[in-house]
Amino acid sequence: MRAMRIATWNLRFDSMPDNITVEQSVNALPDPLQQPVFLNGFIERPWSTRRLRVAENLLSEDIQIVNDLAELFGDEWSWVGSKAAVKFEFLALSDTSHHRNTPFEPSKFPSAGSFRICTVAEFAPTGDTSGQQSFTMLNTHLDDQSDAERRLAASLILTRARFEAVTTRKPVIVTGDFNSESTGSTSGAYSITTGQMVPVVINQTFARMFDVGNQAPDFKMLDLRAQAPRRMVSNNFATFTGFTAPDDTSDWTRIDFVFGDSISGGWTVDGYKVATSLSDDGTLASDHRPTFVDVLLS
Repeated sequence: MRAMRIATWNLRFDSMPDNITVEQSVNALPDPLQQPVFLNGFIERPWSTRRLRVAENLLSEDIQIVNDLAELFGDEWSWVGSKAAVKFEFLALSDTSHHRNTPFEPSKFPSAGSFRICTVAEFAPTGDTSGQQSFTMLNTHLDDQSDAERRLAASLILTRARFEAVTTRKPVIVTGDFNSESTGSTSGAYSITTGQMVPVVINQTFARMFDVGNQAPDFKMLDLRAQAPRRMVSNNFATFTGFTAPDDTSDWTRIDFVFGDSISGGWTVDGYKVATSLSDDGTLASDHRPTFVDVLLS
């Protein structure tokens, strides 16, 4: 068995760019013995401020593979895979598909607010040249405006995840911001992913490419929050909080997920944690909270 910590965190983009370098941000940090002004306002702050809180949070959680914030994390964090990966490295598989009826062409779903994609990659522990402990990961960010896009995207992702699970017989993990709650009016994408709702019709070329016939007809993805021992699941539930005060929960919701496949039997969950983005001084690192899942791969 090999332990792995998976993290998913939707980091708010830099909507108020400045010319402050990482070095300048670090040099501007206050005296660590100085008490801050607690909860000093709840507003979106520039990335030059927020990136320090992001780095602090991820580094404290022992995240081993990160593809951003390279300067703050140091040279060993500059790459995913190859020599710079600490515990896992890329194998041959890596590709991207788009969430619309022509998934192989860069394009935007008609009613979507943004271009949306799913990235697929296969990983194995460093040194495992045989790939016996490999797994496939799909990472995505579904649209915040179009429920039709989210349902189509979930159907494409489920098709691809089923294909990977059947053909590799290894674990498949899906992560990302689904902009879909587990219940209620926005739950379509979640329900399709978890097998509670029939997928929508997808592009036939895509369907043929990732067809596995009648194998694993009941395939679905499992919400790993429900797979961890109950005492090892954090009390924090919401993954989206916005840039609001702690007592304003009007928009709080759970839309960021980590799923595991239902057929490989190659993983177990040790713990599930939704951490906080809020610092004592009121700075929110993002409008989403980070989610960390401890998985054992067999």
